[in-house]
Amino acid sequence: MFAETGLLVGFLLPGDTLLVITGLLTFAGVIHINIWWVALAIGFAAFLGGECGYLIGHKLGPRVFERKESGLFSVENVQRTNGFFERFGGFAVIVARFVPIVRTFAPVAAGVGHMNYRKYSLYNLVGAMIWGAGLTFAGYFLGYIPPVADFVTHYIDLILIAAVLGTLIPTAFHYVQSSRKAKKAKALAAAAPATTETGSLVLDADAFTGHPKHDN
Repeated sequence: MFAETGLLVGFLLPGDTLLVITGLLTFAGVIHINIWWVALAIGFAAFLGGECGYLIGHKLGPRVFERKESGLFSVENVQRTNGFFERFGGFAVIVARFVPIVRTFAPVAAGVGHMNYRKYSLYNLVGAMIWGAGLTFAGYFLGYIPPVADFVTHYIDLILIAAVLGTLIPTAFHYVQSSRKAKKAKALAAAAPATTETGSLVLDADAFTGHPKHDN
């Protein structure tokens, strides 16, 4: 959870799936820790990840977005994240928690744009707990559904294998897909050099303080 929200390479991790499975494993007794401590620990890890991402963006500034297209970085992902801030304002920090990839880039974008730190940290804490602790509890309570409880009890080995595969396969697929897109982007840039400025990827302060935008 820390890596997915605090490091730019974390978007490769399927956080939502891992949270729900963690809750189920806690219910089944595979994780011998009280669900409250498990959920709070995960929420806190997600919060620290968000703080780390913000500090990375704040310290390094726009040069974070000057990296070349690769399997681990995409300008398209940054632009998508910026769109969330332009639509939801500061609440994007909370909303982004539930959107893969965006939740990885949102803290960095907020740091690069120098969003008010206290305001950011508050939203980051709320989002981390609702997402991290909330989905973990959701997975735990799924265990109280008789069919789910029986399946977890009798097929715990399959669940563990599925958890590993559910982590590795999407990660490998996304990396390969992103790498191919990056190669195509480089080929197009070589054929017709673009003059895109990284400054356009840096959010204006109004994006954090304005009212969320809603579609008509």
